[in-house]
Amino acid sequence: MCVTAVESRPAGVLAGASQGPVQRPFGARVKAFVALTKPRIIELLLITTVPVMFLAQQGVPDLVLVLLTCVGGYLSAGGANALNMYIDRDIDALMDRTSQRPLVTGMVSPRECLAFGITLAVVSTLLFGLTVNWLSAWLSLGALLFYVVVYTMILKRRTAQNIVWGGIAGCMPVLIGWSAVTNSLSWAPVILFLVIFFWTPPHYWPLSMKVKDDYARVGVPMLPVVASNKTVARQIVLYSWVMVAVSLLLTPLGYTGWFYTAVALASGGWWLWEAHALQNRAKAEVTGAKLKEMRLFHWSITYVSLLFVAIAVDPFLR
Repeated sequence: MCVTAVESRPAGVLAGASQGPVQRPFGARVKAFVALTKPRIIELLLITTVPVMFLAQQGVPDLVLVLLTCVGGYLSAGGANALNMYIDRDIDALMDRTSQRPLVTGMVSPRECLAFGITLAVVSTLLFGLTVNWLSAWLSLGALLFYVVVYTMILKRRTAQNIVWGGIAGCMPVLIGWSAVTNSLSWAPVILFLVIFFWTPPHYWPLSMKVKDDYARVGVPMLPVVASNKTVARQIVLYSWVMVAVSLLLTPLGYTGWFYTAVALASGGWWLWEAHALQNRAKAEVTGAKLKEMRLFHWSITYVSLLFVAIAVDPFLR
């Protein structure tokens, strides 16, 4: 499918229905630049960063270090998200779920967005390197470049495996959190990296099932666009089982104790229940609202939150 590029309106100007161009106030412009960073997505990234710092420290890490890591992580992820919006502004204008993004409405111009994203990338890398350590800085920069170049520019519009491999960028915060404390890496953050790697597809595919018409309209081959609900649900179940199994490796390797194990088993068991329930509905060829695909999407956010809170709490109960 051919995607037509759409020019955004001049920065700070929105065409009114009958009154002509309407100047946006300064406050609205500030909110638009914040929106470029996708704060709701960054919340999840920080949820997987900070608890790993507690695990690495086996207690409370230096709180100034935690703050610097969070600020650096926000700026880095925000820069990646802004550059993602710059590259995807053509299809964002044609999709219902992204039609109010700042570049589409003209609240921010493409040139401003590009400069903003690059600035955040540079500032975040220097902040990490000069105040945390350079290992964390390079990991952060690597995640940004992977998301912008590999996922957004190469994979997203070319393959149904886009979110599988593109999700690697979202796995990096666990490595960054560990390296911020230890200035090194070990098997614990690698295992958690794999947990997020296998979590990402079954987290995102249910949402893609809900909005697959949007993706189909702009020619983005998300798996639900190119495969049946039964095929997508089967893949969700497969990734879910691997994810839960990997999450249980931390305890036998000596990184966590009984509390984390109990939470991982209980939350993972409920995840598998929801995944199989979705598969059963898909097999029965249930469609529309009755498919209830968003149940798993919402639970996936709760699951990762519970799991990583358990990671932070577990060192205090051993």
